[in-house]
Amino acid sequence: MKSKLKTGVVGLGRLGSLYVEYLQYQIPDAVVAAIADADMEKTEEIGERFDIRHRFADYRDMLELEELDAVVIVSPTSTHRDIVIDSAAKGKMIFCEKPLSLSLDEAVQMKEAVANAGLFFHMGFMRRFDRGYAAAMERIKAGEIGKPIVFKATSRDPYRPSLEYADPKMSGGLLLDMGIHDFDLARWFMGDVAEVYTVGNVLAYPEMKTINDIDNAVVSLEFESGTIGSADMTRSGIYGYDIKTEILGTEGTIQIGYLRETPITILKKEGVTHDTVPFFMERFEQSYVTQLKDFIEKAHTQQPPSVTIEDGERALLVGHAATWSLHQKLPVTINNKAMEYALKTEILKEKTAG
Repeated sequence: MKSKLKTGVVGLGRLGSLYVEYLQYQIPDAVVAAIADADMEKTEEIGERFDIRHRFADYRDMLELEELDAVVIVSPTSTHRDIVIDSAAKGKMIFCEKPLSLSLDEAVQMKEAVANAGLFFHMGFMRRFDRGYAAAMERIKAGEIGKPIVFKATSRDPYRPSLEYADPKMSGGLLLDMGIHDFDLARWFMGDVAEVYTVGNVLAYPEMKTINDIDNAVVSLEFESGTIGSADMTRSGIYGYDIKTEILGTEGTIQIGYLRETPITILKKEGVTHDTVPFFMERFEQSYVTQLKDFIEKAHTQQPPSVTIEDGERALLVGHAATWSLHQKLPVTINNKAMEYALKTEILKEKTAG
């Protein structure tokens, strides 16, 4: 009988707490052996609820457990670099939620640490594991819409997160934290991005200016293949959580996503109505579970990860280039081989300031 993969979860916020539950109860080949969060009261509460013996305020103490096989990182993006590097040094297999890190320099350091240790690393981009997105990829591979030539993505949150979370110093901001999903999907469906141009502003929440971030943006994309695309994102969807992607091909189009949560439409004299998806967990909960199952299975059987650290690095590169374009108000060219980007009007390449 195959032994269970002993995992440790770092970060016990809303998503991290759910990951503990999924790993403990919905994934037979895994068991949560330890948890860590700076809020020890929360750590004790989660530990009691899910009968987890080892509980820590400092993840570094958790890494000292010899029985621990893998680490699942669901902490703020600003902490990812240190946790990945320390986990690699202790020989632990790693799952890391998106974005990979805040800066490209950090991403390079993380990739080197994982490569030098020869460890399994799975990047957390759960939309790839959504039934709709996965089915769309299979149909595109089968040639159902011919050659994909235009990519369009829309991401709308019903309201802004807390200013503490939205602060680019913590999460990366709108383009890195929220847009990273669309940039990953763009690469997955269309190949590497060669150029971006971003327009965006504070249009709904004036308080966003206090953290130097925006609440609405549109990013134009040109891919290395010459195909084109766009991604628009907003913190002010108001009516619900609306995630859509459309891929236009030479022989057809695929549309992915839905807005109606319950398959009911009410028709009255005053009008026709239906409900909407409340937020991300209602829309993507099964995707999170499927993603973790894939991580555990691939790690357990020593197969290559479905989503690599390079995928995380390349999506981060697009996010930084898009952010640079927003601030410079000019198109930005991306060099994927050199992991650099530059204003299209300049010869000298600009590296991220981190």
